[in-house]
Amino acid sequence: MVADDFTLTEHDCVLFMRQICLAIGYMHQKDIVHLDLKPENILCKSKKSHQIKIIDFGLTRKLKPGEDVRILFGTPEFVSPEVISYEPVSASSDMWSVGVVCYVLLSGLSPFMGDSDVETFSNITGLSYDFEDEAFEHISEDAMDFIHKLLVKDQRKRLKALECLKHPWLDQRHQTADKSTFKEINTDKLKSFLMRRRW
Repeated sequence: MVADDFTLTEHDCVLFMRQICLAIGYMHQKDIVHLDLKPENILCKSKKSHQIKIIDFGLTRKLKPGEDVRILFGTPEFVSPEVISYEPVSASSDMWSVGVVCYVLLSGLSPFMGDSDVETFSNITGLSYDFEDEAFEHISEDAMDFIHKLLVKDQRKRLKALECLKHPWLDQRHQTADKSTFKEINTDKLKSFLMRRRW
């Protein structure tokens, strides 16, 4: 996505996010949670393809009914509030990460990134994020609403993976001929975001 010859648009992001939600929804139907969703763990199948794969199942857990699973791991910028407060995780914990991934994909910015892990965790638990950056200037209201419905502190109120597919931003039946979704997204910030994470 950040290759010099790849043009990223909001429409592309819709195609990617729809696949992510389908894949995560399939996992959740099997009571499996990924628990480490982040850009590095989502790959295009090939340079010319919009098809993606989710990888790195090293932190994955199988949830059993009536059994609490609490974790003390994950990637700071992408973990959900319940991980930070050491409360039981659920399929919704993945959905928080999907919201963060979507924010990063559309803007190249990390919504909760602080100068330290402590500050990042404080931003997450305080729901301290916004769409004020110029990167969101041409991003649709539906896209921002989609993110807003995933970055919800109460995990019971977050959109579930398959519910995401019915959201106006991802629902193919609601897709309009809105030309603004085909505007090129400047990927400079996304490139520097990924370079910083690799470093």
